Amino acid sequence: SYHASIKAAPFEALYGRKCHSPVYWTGVGGAQILGPELIQETIEKIVQIKQGMQAARDQQKSYADLKHKPMEIPGWG
Repeated sequence: SYHASIKAAPFEALYGRKCHSPVYWTGVGGAQILGPELIQETIEKIVQIKQGMQAARDQQKSYADLKHKPMEIPGWG
């Protein structure tokens, strides 16, 4: 599944925390990241997500390659 491939929910993988509903927005607290720091952190998270997805694709491909059998259709070729 998508969550398994990136090892987190998409929001959590991107922002590094669980998604808060509007009820919890006022109580979230913590330092607010702005400008270049936010951009850099977002880029790093995207790289991590892409690496996780590539690893999952590679694993799925290696499994599929093991199960693959060439097809021969009589009368073709």
